[in-house]
Amino acid sequence: MEYKKFNNKIVARIDKGEEILKQIKEIALKENIKLASVRALGATNDFTVGVFKTDEKKYYSNEFKGNFEIVSLTGTINTMNGEFYTHIHMSAGNDKGEVFGGHLNKAIVSATCEMVIDIIDGTVDRYFDEEIGLNLFKF
Repeated sequence: MEYKKFNNKIVARIDKGEEILKQIKEIALKENIKLASVRALGATNDFTVGVFKTDEKKYYSNEFKGNFEIVSLTGTINTMNGEFYTHIHMSAGNDKGEVFGGHLNKAIVSATCEMVIDIIDGTVDRYFDEEIGLNLFKF
C-alpha cells in the first residue's frame, strides 16, 4: 500500500494480496484519524460480507471467491471507547453482472484498490445499543 495526504484527504493505493480493512486501520492509526468517510473501488478475488438480521440482532456472513470488481466501498472511520473503529460496506460484481454486498468483514485485493479518505475535523464515538443490537454513533 502507498498513499499521499492532501490537507484533509488521503488518496491510497492498496495492492494485490493486501486486505482492505487492515490497510484502512494502518492508515487511520498512522495518521491519527478519529473521524473520516471512506470510499473506494477496485478488484477482489476473496471477500466476506455480512447482513444484520434485525429481528435476531445477529450478523450472517457470505464468502465469495473468484473475479469480482468492487463497484462500491463506502463507510466511516471513527472511534468506540476512544479506540479505532470502522464501519464499511462493500458491493462487488462478477463477470455475469451479478452484484453481492453487505457489511465488509474481509476483502483481499486481486489487482488494485483505489481509495479516498476524507478526514473530518472532530470525533464521534460509538456505543453499543442494547435495543438495536449495534454500535451506534454517540453524539
